[in-house]
Amino acid sequence: MSVVASAPGKVLMTGGYLILEKPNAGLVLSTNARLYAIVKPINEEVKSESWAWQWTDVKLTSPQLSRESMYKLSLKQLTLQCVSASDSRNPFVEHAIQYAIAAAHLATDKDKEALHKLFLQGLDITILGSNDFYSYRNQIESRGLPLTPESLGTLAPFASITFNAAESNGANSKPEVAKTGLGSSAAMTTAVVAALLHYLGVVDLSDPCREGKFGCSDLDVIHMIAQTSHCLAQGKVGSGFDVSCAVYGSQRYVRFSPEVLSSAQVAVTGLPLYEVIGKILKGNWDHERTEISLPPLMNLFLGEPGSGGSSTPSMVGAVKKWQMSDPEKARENWQKLSEANLELETKLNILSKLAKDHWDVYLGVIKSCSLLTSENWVLHATEPINEAIIKELLGAREAMLGIRILMRQMGEAAGVPIEPESQTQLLDSTMNAEGVLFAGVPGAGGFDAIFAITLGDSGSKLTQAWSSENVLALLVREDPHGVCLESGDPRTTGITSGVSSVHLE
Repeated sequence: MSVVASAPGKVLMTGGYLILEKPNAGLVLSTNARLYAIVKPINEEVKSESWAWQWTDVKLTSPQLSRESMYKLSLKQLTLQCVSASDSRNPFVEHAIQYAIAAAHLATDKDKEALHKLFLQGLDITILGSNDFYSYRNQIESRGLPLTPESLGTLAPFASITFNAAESNGANSKPEVAKTGLGSSAAMTTAVVAALLHYLGVVDLSDPCREGKFGCSDLDVIHMIAQTSHCLAQGKVGSGFDVSCAVYGSQRYVRFSPEVLSSAQVAVTGLPLYEVIGKILKGNWDHERTEISLPPLMNLFLGEPGSGGSSTPSMVGAVKKWQMSDPEKARENWQKLSEANLELETKLNILSKLAKDHWDVYLGVIKSCSLLTSENWVLHATEPINEAIIKELLGAREAMLGIRILMRQMGEAAGVPIEPESQTQLLDSTMNAEGVLFAGVPGAGGFDAIFAITLGDSGSKLTQAWSSENVLALLVREDPHGVCLESGDPRTTGITSGVSSVHLE
């Protein structure tokens, strides 16, 4: 028996930095880039003498990194002990395993025998990530291929991952994986938690919205355990938008109060893990989420500029330091930014309603505007409904321009490159292209891949323009689905984007 679960990567369109504090909201889109966790037994049979064992084996494999780790799992303490080389430790997966197993102990209080048998067979866990999570520019350039989505498409699925060049600040410094900024750690944590909980019989991913063993939906159980695991692996309680997106899909998100994880943060004092999980599952998770998606005929594109990405934690730390040193200016900036974020959200909601109420007119306007730069869109405002649609399109553009200005001001004040000059030039040229509604730096900004929202079929022209500017257009698109149960190993089924999956609506 094997279980395959997957969870999507994300793009935080609005809410960068503000989303760290309630009641600020962020708009986060889930994507067709997915991280997969495959769980199966190491041994098909359990020897009779094994029942007295207090330890079992856990094998963790990451084929794209050519890494394999072996652990011993204490069946009494529910803790992991790494018995292989320590340089391949993955704290996100380790915490996900421990907390998912603790939840299984809690859920099967009366029937421990079947669970114990699963443990004694050992746990074989394989992690696979869609190519879109990682940078493959080096491979494409080394082959002499152009920087185009078509070149990306020639790579084998789940290709070996590139490492950034090591820093020259000491012999022990390790190279980092070259990523595109889609939230691979949150998606990986969520996929591992979901796959393990399903494998151990705690949740049923084929019907995850029903009330499960803990008095809430199985999706909510996955969310709470994944959030806990991810925060502990990071060493801090973040906003949680990336995990929430990985579980539930595209959404408008307002964070949970950090206090809900206080019991997990003090777990190092020796409180049994199943007691910690019990408190967390009964905690007051007061986050807010509303399902969203882009208005019809609008598409998400991501372009990788090849700058190596950015360190979100260090940028967030610098912004928090600025907030404390100049609280008045910080409050003013955040208030204006919150208003601009809300304005963009409102415009997108109005456009979705106009599409629903006046589909034929909306279709014609989007098709016409997709062929033109934004200053010429007004040429098609010939009727009241056409004019209303174009007014909202231009309003959305203005809102994003306002967001970008305020984000740049924040970055300058905090001394961090939220929208660095190279990205500003790229975003300006992108927004001046035909059929582009708006563009921005997602999340915390920096040198990660930029995003653009395009109208109709204008995306192909944009990817060509990006290629001429040495920007690699990724194959990522918006996909509103969250965590799901897959029909099999994606390497053998050909599933790389959640197709043919049991999606969780």
